Amino acid sequence: MDVQLEKSSPTLASLTVKLTKEDYQAKVDKSIKDYAKKASLKGFRPGKVPPHVITRMYGKSIKVDEINHMLSHAVTDYIRDNKIQIVGDPLPNREQAEAIDWDTQTDFEFVYDLGVATDFEVDLSEIAAVPHYTITADEKEVQESIDKLRDRFSDPINPETSELGDTLFGELKQESSEFTTNTAIPTKRVKEDQQAKFLGAKKDDTIVFDIQGTFEDEAAIAHVTGKKKENVGELAGEFTFVVNDITRTAPAELNQEFFDKVLGPGKVENEEDFRAEVAKIIEENYARETETLLRRDLEKALLDEIKIDLPADFLKDWLERTNEGKFTRQQIEEQFEDFEKSMKLSLIKNRIAEQTDIKVEYPEIMEYTKNMMRGQFGMYGNDDSMDEVIERVASGYLADREKDNYSTIFNQVFDLKVLDAIRNEVATEERTIDVEEFEKIVKANGGVLEEQVEEEA
Repeated sequence: MDVQLEKSSPTLASLTVKLTKEDYQAKVDKSIKDYAKKASLKGFRPGKVPPHVITRMYGKSIKVDEINHMLSHAVTDYIRDNKIQIVGDPLPNREQAEAIDWDTQTDFEFVYDLGVATDFEVDLSEIAAVPHYTITADEKEVQESIDKLRDRFSDPINPETSELGDTLFGELKQESSEFTTNTAIPTKRVKEDQQAKFLGAKKDDTIVFDIQGTFEDEAAIAHVTGKKKENVGELAGEFTFVVNDITRTAPAELNQEFFDKVLGPGKVENEEDFRAEVAKIIEENYARETETLLRRDLEKALLDEIKIDLPADFLKDWLERTNEGKFTRQQIEEQFEDFEKSMKLSLIKNRIAEQTDIKVEYPEIMEYTKNMMRGQFGMYGNDDSMDEVIERVASGYLADREKDNYSTIFNQVFDLKVLDAIRNEVATEERTIDVEEFEKIVKANGGVLEEQVEEEA
């Protein structure tokens, strides 16, 4: 067997594998004999089929399989042994492969196109310092969070007279169409110029209104009438609504019951401690956001500092061929910039892992998975009695090869270990800022912040 590499550019190469009959025939003969021992053909006793019969019936397919097996190992071994930094997969030359005559040829030549990344060095000490933020929750942020929590844990009351924001319950009907239903009308879904009819209403009051001119959209009409949205256009004319009840949601009182609902029983006993705990939760949640932003900034710094050239056209062809039918060439072109950044980052992280001797062992993967499960079990995940259950669930999760869970968790643990290695070498510029300033920074970086305290609560 002869394997030769020829580079046509810094990012493109071809790998030629030449095989003679002496390279593969012994393996083919052995496979034929093994097949003959297992074959069951009419007219022959099991295991007694003559090899020449197997050769006549299946010889070509066995030869093709053996040669393909040899090729796969030859290409992989050559790339590994010569430490060629390929990107994508080797692409066989289709025209050359289709021209092979498997019936008559004894010597073969196979050509593979390779995409290659240019050489690069990783010196983390050369990376400029990146910002790392510590977030402080000011009184404005704390108050806004408490207001949202009071709305979230609000208690319903039943006032005698309606106001904007209330919901009216009662009977809706139209005499001319014999339509009648018990329903709820949220006053906020009523058009501004029609709201006066629904404000100041009391129990047993009758409100008359035009169904199409009263509500803000078709969805509101559907909600009030119980009709499907696509059918509300059939409704027309005046309807009457008799008020049976009024409901209003009042913000929860700042009392012990509210503190316990938000933070858990007995966590705090007064408003001052409650506000301090809310501030702490805000800062802890934003700390996770700052870690996400730090990771993004570190990756951007790596890409800016470490220059790697990739064979763009080769990679686009590879993506199109390996994802045939899933993505169009246009879709690949549109998403290629993000794919290229991801591939460069992967190359850099793999190099850092080599330089720092990072390895991921199964116990680390299991512990990461168990912690993930504890998070899903919530408060029960910290119960000692749940450890056995979590261990069993985690083991089953990692064993599900069809979903490739093991590979996913492996990559997450690997990324975290590489990130730790980067953080140990790359300096950070510590900055303490408030929530409002941090939100501006995240927005400028294309990020979206989620509600913080409500999620924790």
